[in-house]
Formats: sequence, C-alpha cells, structure tokens
Amino acid sequence: MIKVDAAFIERVTSDPEFNATACMNCGVCTAVCPMEIELLPRKLFRYAMLGLKDKVLEHTESVYQCLLCKMCEANCGADVHIADNVRCLRGYISKEIFGL
Repeated sequence: MIKVDAAFIERVTSDPEFNATACMNCGVCTAVCPMEIELLPRKLFRYAMLGLKDKVLEHTESVYQCLLCKMCEANCGADVHIADNVRCLRGYISKEIFGL
C-alpha cells in the first residue's frame, strides 16, 4: 500500500534550496554519476515531491552514498540544484529519523 505523507511534502519542499520540481526527468544526472547511483536524483526527488516518505526512506543508503560532487548538476539542462536537494533530504533524514 502506498501512503502519501502531506507533512513530509511540506517539510521537504518548503526548504528554499529544494528545487526538484524543475527536473525534466531526462536522465542525464544518472548517466554522469560517478557512483552510478541510478536512483538519484530523478526517482528520489519524485518520491519526495509526491509525499512518498516510505519510498524515500527505503533508499536512505543511496541518499548518503551521493558524493555531492555536482557532476550531475553541471550537466543538468533544467538547472536543478541536485546537491542542495540531496542535502535537504539528508537533513530531513538526519533530524527526523536519526534524531541528530
């Protein structure tokens, strides 16, 4: 069963650094990722914007595997701030899930 969490949407998308809505889902970010993390950022950001908190949390390891090298950002045709978006998700997970 898929559960939409409206509070999660508000918490993540209210951060001024989170601009994943600009993503065109073209896949360039995935293609140039030196870590070959297929999930990031396309699917992960979509999960966040749809309020699928459980799906985001399923992929916590991937969120923290990202090097924040901005290779994806440098090649993004939609000017999505991918590293900042990943940092937003890390901040949420660190605070709300791990209590840090």
